[in-house]
Amino acid sequence: MQQQADKNWHSMDAGQVAAELEVKPDKGLSQQQVQERLDTYGRNIISQTKQQAAWKRFLLQFHQPLIYILLAATLVTLLLSEYLDAVVIFAVVFINAVIGFIQESKALKAIDALSKSMSLKAHVLREGKKRDIDAQELVPGDVVLVQAGDKFPADLRLFQARDLKVDESALTGESLAVEKNTEAVAEDFILGDRLGMGFASTIITYGQARGIVVATGDATEVGKIQQSITTAEELETPLTRKIKSFSQLLLWVILGLSAVVFVVGMLRGQELADSFMIAVALAVGAIPEGLPVAVTIMLALGVSKMAKRQAIIRKLVAVETLGSTNVICSDKTGTLTQNQMTVQLIWAGRQEYTLSGLGYLPQGEICENGQAVDLATNPALKQCLLAGMLCNDSRLKEKSGSWSIDGDPTEGALLVAARKGGFTEEQLEQEYPRADSIPFESEHQYMATLHATDTPLMFVKGSLEAILERSSQQLTAEGKAEPLDKESINRQAETLAAQGLRVLAFAVKEAASGKKSIGHQDAAEGLVFIGLQGMLDPPRAEAIEAVSLCQMAGIEVKMITGDHAVTAASIAGQIGLQGKREGERLLALTGRELQAMSEDQLQEVVQETAVFARVAPDQKLRLVKALQARGKIVAMTGDGVNDGPALKQANIGIAMGITGTDVAKDAADMVLTDDNFSSIEGAVEEGRGVFDNLTKFIVWTLPTNLGEGLVILAAIALGARLPIQPVQLLWINMTTAVLLGLMLAFEPKEPDVMERPPRPADDPILNKNLIMRTLLVGVLLMLASFGLYEWEIRQGATIAQAQTVATTVFVVLESFYLLNCRSLIRPLGQIGYFTNLWVYAGIGAMLLVQALFIYLPFMNLLFHSSPLQGMQLLRIGAAGLGLFIIVTIEKTIRYKGSRSRAGK
Repeated sequence: MQQQADKNWHSMDAGQVAAELEVKPDKGLSQQQVQERLDTYGRNIISQTKQQAAWKRFLLQFHQPLIYILLAATLVTLLLSEYLDAVVIFAVVFINAVIGFIQESKALKAIDALSKSMSLKAHVLREGKKRDIDAQELVPGDVVLVQAGDKFPADLRLFQARDLKVDESALTGESLAVEKNTEAVAEDFILGDRLGMGFASTIITYGQARGIVVATGDATEVGKIQQSITTAEELETPLTRKIKSFSQLLLWVILGLSAVVFVVGMLRGQELADSFMIAVALAVGAIPEGLPVAVTIMLALGVSKMAKRQAIIRKLVAVETLGSTNVICSDKTGTLTQNQMTVQLIWAGRQEYTLSGLGYLPQGEICENGQAVDLATNPALKQCLLAGMLCNDSRLKEKSGSWSIDGDPTEGALLVAARKGGFTEEQLEQEYPRADSIPFESEHQYMATLHATDTPLMFVKGSLEAILERSSQQLTAEGKAEPLDKESINRQAETLAAQGLRVLAFAVKEAASGKKSIGHQDAAEGLVFIGLQGMLDPPRAEAIEAVSLCQMAGIEVKMITGDHAVTAASIAGQIGLQGKREGERLLALTGRELQAMSEDQLQEVVQETAVFARVAPDQKLRLVKALQARGKIVAMTGDGVNDGPALKQANIGIAMGITGTDVAKDAADMVLTDDNFSSIEGAVEEGRGVFDNLTKFIVWTLPTNLGEGLVILAAIALGARLPIQPVQLLWINMTTAVLLGLMLAFEPKEPDVMERPPRPADDPILNKNLIMRTLLVGVLLMLASFGLYEWEIRQGATIAQAQTVATTVFVVLESFYLLNCRSLIRPLGQIGYFTNLWVYAGIGAMLLVQALFIYLPFMNLLFHSSPLQGMQLLRIGAAGLGLFIIVTIEKTIRYKGSRSRAGK
């Protein structure tokens, strides 16, 4: 198999390929040769990778440092016969594991999709006879016959091709069908330029061909992509990296403090069981048990928000990654553009006309110098539009208000242009009934149609070269014939091409009266050149705005496409991409140029270049890796098989929902239901909002764990009983996380969410100011809880009542602090008191549940709580109000200071 993959078959002529593979093209292989090669190379299938067993993935949910501590705490409480506490602690751990297992999506379904793409029939020539076989039985050297509608069943070196056009978009990203031939090309030509090759899974749209199989299975180009997908690295997201780092640090801190607490307790003569329970209490209090559940639910809520903006999230972590993305690598066709060819300019009778309207919607005007034209006074323009609609085999159709083309997109653009001039197919078919036609053939580069009018007319369209060499005259603006001026026509064509337009030329010729049929000899000379139509796949208006918003938000946008450099650069300029320029035009680097670069050179180039054209699949992967090597958080869009490895390697892969292949969708983290770049911008905006709210949740929850830990340490230092028991700490952490902290998920996006740069990947979750606030609130929680606990004990309250007060202090103060956390910078009055009513609903629900904790006998038994009196509750409420006022003052001072430094 390796032998197949290493050959540069595209640079060898067909005879050399046949000799190398020991096959006669007119006979094919013998049955003995087929069997020998099956034994050597194996079947024509793509290898599948064995997926990890579900039970292993479930057990891995427990493979986290902080979970180890909780499992150890469960074991200790069991050994101490505290069965109820042990059940409660383990229940928390188990619920977290189940949620993580359900949300995990690491199975690589892309491999199955690739295998299906190879499952088809093949028409072969063996021992001089045509046979239909299962494509899996193909071997190197087999002679394969293909025609329009077939898929190439393996990689072939073509030795016969008649009018062959192939849709290679899924493999190369080329938006238009590629005209194939049998010629050898240089070794360094990329996939899209290897015109003598047919690649597995690409589709023949026109013509027929014969070729010799040169690669099967994993050695095909699509097979190599599969290998890239399986070896691409699964990347952690910025938040998961930070939480992992934080967890490891917290692990050692907790273990260290627990050990110190245990030793101190023993030195003071405490019972072994009491010392263990204090250590367990410290561990349980310091670990944010509610964090995994809350993060998962907040991300899931982000998923629902993004779905409303046409972005379907396949992996939850993608929500957070979007918020940190600083580079978006986007395909061109259909994502940044309409994926609908549109005539933009017409040059006829030495006059230039512009057309308004985009896509296949047949609405718009034809203007000259900004003024709508009258076809009656512009005969050459009229003839050019007529030729485009009559010399045409495609149909424009409308369904439920949506317009599409049945046929070639280029011909569709000509139909729409003629409609804007007031013509319809039905009208012209009556006035100019078709008598005969010459279909387009690649060797002639033109199409011609004969129309039975009073004076039979032959309209011809094709490449500029083919039309000019057959023309002797051209139409003036008034519709009269004059001598052909090839120089001015070529100059105009070059001007259109420089704008990224695809140019078609048109001509007409009067045929002999009564003529019923035409041949190539009729179009060989004597044509009257009419004009040129320049078309392109125009950029989406909403994509232009979205790119601008992304760039304003500090996100680089780069175009990576299989299309030609001139077209790509032109579209990129219209969209407003920012990158290195050559004069007025954006610099576009091609796949051949990238191929010659080292990894270091590529990392330099990728920083400043915005457009990459004629890019091969492995080069997309290289570009993503080069950006990541520069510390970028990369979002990559794609729709084809060729995009699979880059989608998986990117920090977030984004597949197209409409045009995307199964391979692309299964390798991606997110799927766009409308294939529109503006949906990416919307998803980024939502992602930033989700990241903000996740940060707010973390800033809200950490002081609780800090305060709980400090309460335990204070009790140890003063030789007092534990103010809060382990199960009470779990009650605080789990109920407040769900009923209070989760309400931050509904917080509206900050007004400047798309005006600030992306959060650097190496930035800590908490900056210096937030750390100071965490310490402040943690200390306030400790002072209030421990202080009121001691007050109650000295006032003669029972231990259960005092511990219930200490527990309730955390619940009430967290409720007040929640209001402070609705914005990490602005005071509550700046963001609006009632812009998130869910916060108040959560506080209400939490206080109701806490009332059950205090007064319900069953809860008293389960959590060792006790009913409280009115004055006790008032003291707790006063402490909560005090915390709110202190934090509000701190935020106000910092907010005014930041505005002053910003010069506002």
